Amino acid sequence: MLIRTRRSWELPESAATPESVWMNRRDWLKGAGFAGLGLATSALAGGMMPAAALAAIGGYPFPRNDAYRLDRAITDEEMATTYTNFYEFGSSKNIWKKTRRLETDPWAVTIDGMVESEMTLDAEALVSAMGGFEERLYRHRCVEAWAMAVPWSGVPLANLLKVAKPTAGAKYIRMETFLDPDVAPGQKQSWYPWPYVEGLTIEEAQNELAFLATGIYGKPLPNQNGAPIRLVTPWKYGFKGIKSIRRFTFTDQRPVSFWEQLAGNEYGFWANVNPNVPHPRWSQATERMLIANKASFGSGKAFWWAG
Repeated sequence: MLIRTRRSWELPESAATPESVWMNRRDWLKGAGFAGLGLATSALAGGMMPAAALAAIGGYPFPRNDAYRLDRAITDEEMATTYTNFYEFGSSKNIWKKTRRLETDPWAVTIDGMVESEMTLDAEALVSAMGGFEERLYRHRCVEAWAMAVPWSGVPLANLLKVAKPTAGAKYIRMETFLDPDVAPGQKQSWYPWPYVEGLTIEEAQNELAFLATGIYGKPLPNQNGAPIRLVTPWKYGFKGIKSIRRFTFTDQRPVSFWEQLAGNEYGFWANVNPNVPHPRWSQATERMLIANKASFGSGKAFWWAG
């Protein structure tokens, strides 16, 4: 007779949430008063995290905006989603498995500082209020001189200003990610100035290229690429593209970003891609497009083409 011992993490079928409840959970949340933008000031003042769930935004893949074209082939999806920087989880490029512990549903986002009304709302409510979902083809250039070409899905960052309504004196947007060392082991490294912070001027935020991504390759963002919402600015080096954003603060003071605090002579506030301006330790005159040998996945090996 076969005797099967249930593993500690297994649940009986009777404990599973019925499909009808799961599929209608946003209706339940709406009825409970958690789904709108009205989470705003009172929730923020009390430090309450809204109990709204970030379901995958429907509509993927979004219509592609053909105004944003590339002069190169799109990078293999598996390569672009397994070769990533996310220092919260470690300094290697092969950290995608470690990011699975990050819970991005629910995900509260705070808008504060020099705005008409401070608010905390769930990420889906924020991007839905911003509107204008589309897919764009962008290059991604790392300050380390490697590059890839990616189809991002999301909304223009300029639309955030319509929701936030910054006051006249605001000059910058300071962005901050999560802080949870129990989930993100890299945040236990005290020599780094956690949480990760980045910033743009208001003018940069209004640039038509500035984008808040919620998806990649026609699907919702995986954790390692910055779920549920990240910044994409293709005219800047990749370290400006803060992942898993928790807070947008409008301010009249220029933010000091994560890498600027660590090495301001190498990673400054502006970080505009310029092949004619070398990094202090290597040239930026060429880039290495990220391409992969299919047999190399799982071995952690990457193959490069020098361009």
